[in-house]
Amino acid sequence: MKYIRSFAIIFACLFLGKGIQALTGVAIPGSIIGMLILFAVLSMGLIPSHWAKDGCHLLIRHMALLFVPVGVGLMDYLDLISTNTLPILLSTLGSSLVVLIVIGVATHHKEK
Repeated sequence: MKYIRSFAIIFACLFLGKGIQALTGVAIPGSIIGMLILFAVLSMGLIPSHWAKDGCHLLIRHMALLFVPVGVGLMDYLDLISTNTLPILLSTLGSSLVVLIVIGVATHHKEK
């Protein structure tokens, strides 16, 4: 019963996020909006966190399995990825550097 309640909460937030995305046409994926809704609901204490805990732990435990379809799907675009290796590499390194700098500056200002 606890898994049913947990997955009902997770899927309700997912479908709500997808609905918001479809209605507004925002460029953010509905799954991300749903995750933010779940975070907000749990942070505000509207739903006790232990209600969603079991389903979340089950999904996290099997997360590696969830990446298999993505990896197989990338194989369809291997030629596109290989022709754009340099831009992909530069954007990945550049964005990582920006994140590290922002976190460093934020931490420095917080500890002052």
